[in-house]
Amino acid sequence: MKKTRCAIYTRKLSEDGLEQEFNSLDAQREACAAFITSQKIEGWVLVPDSYDDGGLSGGSLERPGLQRLMVDIRSGKVDRIVVYKIDRLTRSLGDFSKIVDILDGAGGSFVSVTQSFNTATSMGRLTLNMLLSFAQFEREVTAERIRDKITASKKKGLWMGGNVPLGYEPDGRTLQIKEPDAQIIRTIYDLYKKHGTVREVKEQADKLGLKTAIRTLSSGRLKGGTPFSFGHIYYILTNPIYAGRIRHKANVYPGLHMALIEPAHWDALQDQLMGNSATDRSGKERGRGRGGRKQVSLLIGKLNDETGDRLTPSHTKSSKGHRLRYYVSNRLIRSKGPKDPSGWRLPGPELEALVSKLIRKHLSTPAVIANMISDATTEEIASIANRLSEITGSESDEQGEMHGQIMRLIQHIQIAPGKIKVSISANNLAGILDADPERVCEEYLEIEAAFQHRKRGVETKLILAGAASPRDETLLKNIAKAHRYFDLIREEKSYAEIAAIEGVSKHRIQKLVDLAFLAPDVIRDVFAGSQPTGLTTEWLLRHAIPALWDEQRNMFRPL
Repeated sequence: MKKTRCAIYTRKLSEDGLEQEFNSLDAQREACAAFITSQKIEGWVLVPDSYDDGGLSGGSLERPGLQRLMVDIRSGKVDRIVVYKIDRLTRSLGDFSKIVDILDGAGGSFVSVTQSFNTATSMGRLTLNMLLSFAQFEREVTAERIRDKITASKKKGLWMGGNVPLGYEPDGRTLQIKEPDAQIIRTIYDLYKKHGTVREVKEQADKLGLKTAIRTLSSGRLKGGTPFSFGHIYYILTNPIYAGRIRHKANVYPGLHMALIEPAHWDALQDQLMGNSATDRSGKERGRGRGGRKQVSLLIGKLNDETGDRLTPSHTKSSKGHRLRYYVSNRLIRSKGPKDPSGWRLPGPELEALVSKLIRKHLSTPAVIANMISDATTEEIASIANRLSEITGSESDEQGEMHGQIMRLIQHIQIAPGKIKVSISANNLAGILDADPERVCEEYLEIEAAFQHRKRGVETKLILAGAASPRDETLLKNIAKAHRYFDLIREEKSYAEIAAIEGVSKHRIQKLVDLAFLAPDVIRDVFAGSQPTGLTTEWLLRHAIPALWDEQRNMFRPL
């Protein structure tokens, strides 16, 4: 009989209790070893190596023990993974797909001791896909609950952790003023009030020898003690925490801590900052649009096309007298020589909004947050996530402070047919993150996106490709209900009994239960919001769903 070499994988989320002589990892391993022994007649044998990950989340594959196990599977040292429960291996449906690909490539499989199936059978794979779909759904619901709690707490003015702003120190769920750091903040505000520009504040702060606070990280490494960058000074001047307020994404709430700067002074300074951004070097005010809103071309000098030609701001007036802004290729507006029809004419506000959306999405990506600063500690990553969330949290702030910060991050933009490339300034980003620019990873400073462009008269309209659709929560919940109804049917409950338990009509259950037989990849697409646009609960209930998954895919594809 051919031997099946089995490896036990164990994991525990927290480090609590791992120092005990017999801990959770030992209990998992003992149960798995007993199960392998019970299958000895089938040729199962336990490999001597241990694959354990203590204190690590199942939401990522970046775990030392799991990585070693994947290497041994690829090299043919292990035939089957044995786990105590599925979520010990992974809680992500996407990560599970990657693991299954590795197992399929090596001819392996895995078994859950407490859940009676294994991936060596098609039924086992189906059951596992369904379980992981709901495990991931549970993670999303939990994350939403945590986000809602943070939002509610900040509305009450509570400090919810993260990088402590210079001039304060934590005091439970609030902050208290810390001298002499607080005096540095007052000095920066006084300098801006006196000189009126961030550049002059930077020069004067350097002359006064003002430095960022020195912090000791959890790794023991010291951080700070360096001159303030332009970005850091701007961040301090626009941070409402110094006015005794708490910011959450695009909203600002009264805080429970003492203000370092008088709120009226802080508000006046924000008007001054905005006023400076709308004046030219001579001090003359730039053009204003309807309602007095400042119309500033934020991408001036940063935008080139595929030929290297610069796109410069231009404007015209509509029939109703409204000022319309554009970015236009120089070759379209030069006074001498023939006009080149291949040039670009892009609506300014629309282009700026699309670029802002690209940057917000990029800086909200977990992989970017975790790796933007090289060799970042857990403490630094938490601080980075907190600061980035403040400027990426709202897309509706098109003319406000957060939009301005996003635009200032841009170093250069190149646009070509079908592609746009955005380069982020390492120095400006480092200023916002209170980090050394030399530690900013260059590979995360470039953003490329595909797009379609449509001619509308002489104007070109940009449409980003691959924009994710909002998830159909109604369909997702109905799929979950369908699986619950099907579980009750398997327990030999009648439609009438299920209707009484669930408080719905028998007809509704009979129609909805068919959703339990959707293909796993269709469910994954629904969860990700990438299913065909026409695939809704109503559409599915009006059509007979094929039993074969390939037929389902063919049926849904035209939608």
